[in-house]
Amino acid sequence: MQYDFDQVRERRGSDSVKWKKYGNEVLPLWVADMDFISAEPIQRALRQRVDHGFFGYTQPSKELCLVIQERMKRLYQWKIQEAELFFLPGLVAGLNLSFHAFAGPEDEILVQPPVYHHFIKDPVIHGRKVVDPPLVQNGNTYEIDFDAFEGMITERTKVFILCNPHNPVARVYTPKELERMAEICLRHHLIICSDEIHCDLLYPGSRHIPISTLSPEVADQTVTLMAPSKTYNLAGLSCGFAIIQNPELQKIWKNTSLGFVPSMNIMGQVAALAAYKEGEEWLDQVLGYLKDNRDFLSRTIRDQLPGVGMTRMEATYLAWLDCRGSGISGKPFDFFLKEAKVALNDGVEFGRGGERFVRLNFACPRKTLTEALDRMAAALKKL
Repeated sequence: MQYDFDQVRERRGSDSVKWKKYGNEVLPLWVADMDFISAEPIQRALRQRVDHGFFGYTQPSKELCLVIQERMKRLYQWKIQEAELFFLPGLVAGLNLSFHAFAGPEDEILVQPPVYHHFIKDPVIHGRKVVDPPLVQNGNTYEIDFDAFEGMITERTKVFILCNPHNPVARVYTPKELERMAEICLRHHLIICSDEIHCDLLYPGSRHIPISTLSPEVADQTVTLMAPSKTYNLAGLSCGFAIIQNPELQKIWKNTSLGFVPSMNIMGQVAALAAYKEGEEWLDQVLGYLKDNRDFLSRTIRDQLPGVGMTRMEATYLAWLDCRGSGISGKPFDFFLKEAKVALNDGVEFGRGGERFVRLNFACPRKTLTEALDRMAAALKKL
């Protein structure tokens, strides 16, 4: 079927975090939540489950496991076993479980800012320390400073949290970059926790490679986190999974999660299965629409938002905007919220290197994106 992503659908009054937080006058282009309805096969499967009328205890089906196994083999030539799948209510839970499972109090978590805020805040909240060699801006993209990356590792560094594709700088790491990161981690005996939630949201010319697929030795020290939630706009259904191939890491993961981290809920299971079995048509269409939105956003920023730069996007629908040359005094986030009534993400949330940046979610109808950019451009003209 043909999906109409241009249609503006009302989300106010639906308990949407995205649309509720900043009030009715503000256009929200912040949290990673698409303003597109989910694929018809997913909606149909959920209705069928509701019509069945039973919502008791469940566990992910063998069919869901087989579908994920087939998907990993088809996309990445990655052969995994059912026993290597560990279901989660979301990847933030998986991240925090990794901090607890593989690092003790006062141990260090290695991250690469600017990066998703849970990588930076959550370890500290749970009594761990963060070491944060930043990515290096090179023109309109970012690169890894490998000397800084390895130089900040100490004997207390236990876990490296990889974000690939990267949020917010939209990089898809190359095989050489992944191999060098993996080699450093293996040499220093670090567990790699690889957040790959945006792995399906790629633009032409980009190819995702799960770091676990580099070699059996890398897989042996890696926990890979994936989910259909960002791909198919299912974040509210709490569905995700970890792939862990080392039996010793599996045992630690199971023991740490017992009684604290539940599996997917019943509706998340249903949605995940339908998404992976029948959601490709919707995904192909939404990727085409997102590419057009990305290109429209890039042109509009160039032509109408003087002093604002946009990082080259290889993946995701989250644009990283550099406002350092815009003439805005204070935080760009505050400026656009107050003067344009557009809610973005404050770059400060993403750690070192995020100052005077904002993140913009363009997974919305073109009309919404156009209105938001018009408001932002009008606000900048008043400076």
